Amino acid sequence: MQPRSIAELSTAERRAFFDRDAGVESAREDVREILPRVREEGDVALREFSAEFDGVEVANLDVTAEAERAVDEVDDDTLDAIRDAIENVRAFHERQRPADWREEFEGRELGRRFRPIERVGVYVPGGTAAYPSSAIMGVVPAKVAGVDHVAVATPPAEEINPVTLAAIHEAGADAVYSVGGAQAIGALAYGTETVDAVQKIVGPGNPWVTAAKAEVRGEVEIDFLAGPSEVLVLADESAAPEFVAADLLAQAEHDPEASVVAVTDDADLAEAVVAELDRQASEREREEIIREALDNDASGVLVARSMPEAVLFTEEYAAEHLSIQADDDEALLDRIDNAGSVFLGGFAPVAAGDYGTGTNHVLPTGGGAKVHGGLSVDEFLRSSTVQRLDRDALDDLAPTVTTLADAEGLEAHAESVRVRLREDEGDGSA
Repeated sequence: MQPRSIAELSTAERRAFFDRDAGVESAREDVREILPRVREEGDVALREFSAEFDGVEVANLDVTAEAERAVDEVDDDTLDAIRDAIENVRAFHERQRPADWREEFEGRELGRRFRPIERVGVYVPGGTAAYPSSAIMGVVPAKVAGVDHVAVATPPAEEINPVTLAAIHEAGADAVYSVGGAQAIGALAYGTETVDAVQKIVGPGNPWVTAAKAEVRGEVEIDFLAGPSEVLVLADESAAPEFVAADLLAQAEHDPEASVVAVTDDADLAEAVVAELDRQASEREREEIIREALDNDASGVLVARSMPEAVLFTEEYAAEHLSIQADDDEALLDRIDNAGSVFLGGFAPVAAGDYGTGTNHVLPTGGGAKVHGGLSVDEFLRSSTVQRLDRDALDDLAPTVTTLADAEGLEAHAESVRVRLREDEGDGSA
């Protein structure tokens, strides 16, 4: 890898940075064969797909009891870390809970109330790494919102990682299922003999999971379509190159398709970051995955002609994780709207948010931060508006309502107001 100038990027090179996708199209054909079988065959299909895709013969699809027992299998330090992370995530998300309200608007009593969705499914990935943190990030906000039944699906294994199972249990899940991939999304969406159907599915996964979420959307709600992990570090000459490189590598180790980008207006820093990437990558256990991610077209160390150019690139990129390592990080943050989660300063590594600060790490990728935020309590709530009018309030509003109703040709709408205000209706008209 060598530093590249933003100004000299070709159209194709710029497209590679900005047109990141969640891998939905590449997996859609497979998913369209899997989902109908899950709908029609239920548990039988789940077990057959587990054997075919995961190489595991699943005896019990429901592993809720195993998740509870896993707490005793985890060492004390790990269990303490799980519980500390849960408490931090709970504390942060409790601040997000909206309160019901009613207010007077010129005689009209108007308000809004919030109620939780009743049944939610959380997908917790497996695969090349265990993700107890993803269980915490999905289950805890749902429980804070007041969701009555939170079900978790996680890929099967000869022995599911006990740390993941313990985290699922400690976070408060009501049911845990040993099923992964597109078939897990189908099971949560449609229900099977063992898996209860839910109203909404959240959580990240591989391209088949993401494609399945896209397919079932409409029959159930989903959070958003999340692709490979990504980070952009916006840095000036004050940044420590070893810190910048460390944050890039931390996301690169997730997936060869991860997008990891550093943008700076300082050419010397860019050179130092490239050197640190090579040095530190050779020391990492997942070096092969890291180097593949560093070599993909959506990764790079970029040099801007000025900090305003660097900011424009950052805003267009709309990173899942944005790290700002610069002298005046607050001023830079004020100029950037598009980011899933922001980390300010050299001592706020992205990994802190992945595990422990309390913010949620289930975040929009592929530019999704331009239109929505990450997983939050809001995802698990629905709202209703409330209104109460007395006769005077309706009388004041009547010209507006009846005029617009008549203009739309909806005479019965207008009449529903007029009938209440006719003087000859006496007290019953109020």
